[in-house]
Amino acid sequence: MNDALKELLDLLDLEQLELDIFRGRSPKERIQRVFGGQVAAQALVAGGRTVPEGRHVHSLHAYFIRPGDPSVPIVYNVERVRDGRSFTTRRIVAIQHGKAIFTMSASFHISEPGVEHQAAAMPPVPHPDALPTFTERAENLCIDNPAWHDWLTRERPVDMRYVTPLMGESPDVPALKSPETTVWFKYDADLPDDPLLHVVLAAYASDYTLVDTVLAAHGLAWGTPDVSGASLDHAMWFHRPLRADDWFLYAQESPWSGGARGLARGHMFTPTGDLAVSVVQECLIRVGDARPGR
Repeated sequence: MNDALKELLDLLDLEQLELDIFRGRSPKERIQRVFGGQVAAQALVAGGRTVPEGRHVHSLHAYFIRPGDPSVPIVYNVERVRDGRSFTTRRIVAIQHGKAIFTMSASFHISEPGVEHQAAAMPPVPHPDALPTFTERAENLCIDNPAWHDWLTRERPVDMRYVTPLMGESPDVPALKSPETTVWFKYDADLPDDPLLHVVLAAYASDYTLVDTVLAAHGLAWGTPDVSGASLDHAMWFHRPLRADDWFLYAQESPWSGGARGLARGHMFTPTGDLAVSVVQECLIRVGDARPGR
């Protein structure tokens, strides 16, 4: 387990301040605001800790309201909306400086049988062991900003193996415009058999590359001059158990962008091709000097 993953697991171990009130912190960060995947993961931890045993999250719907400040803690207030016979609903609000920066509604369900089908098919891709690490790929990115290059190549909590090209990886890659991104993810550690932890880590990873998919459709990437963006909302559906300490394939595509917004959706597959998670996100994308506030 590398130091970045150790820090992430520590960040997910929220401090309980009072019944249904939790506090989380952020890593020291200079390049970006609080990572959206971190806020979503911590909010899911807070909500999950108030749920009766034997109920597992099957969906979440979240809105990113304000940029998170990495220099101060985040307080998570959990509202117990409903505890039914089969479903439990929680609403979580993340607060900084007295204002909501993020809201999430999450639904938890007991395990029960039902009809099954899967129409989504895992795309044919190379095995992750045959692909270079993200750090190895990022070393070759054509980036003029040294601070941004250092941020991209630093140690990460999750091993990422891109199947699709990275924008700016070589002089030829910027000419490629594709609304698709496919990445293998894996947390390199023997994690405990806690179902909530594995879905929380999937939620954390889910926010890494969705906005990139919208940018790639236009031949753009983070670090490109005059490009700014942010996650606006995020929805996930958990169909079956997924092990975050085993490889899972995240196949993403962007069906639309316009009006300074873009839509991206993704499927997470187990190594055997089973669909485990579906994700949809709308993001903010602005290009140019004139950028109003959020």
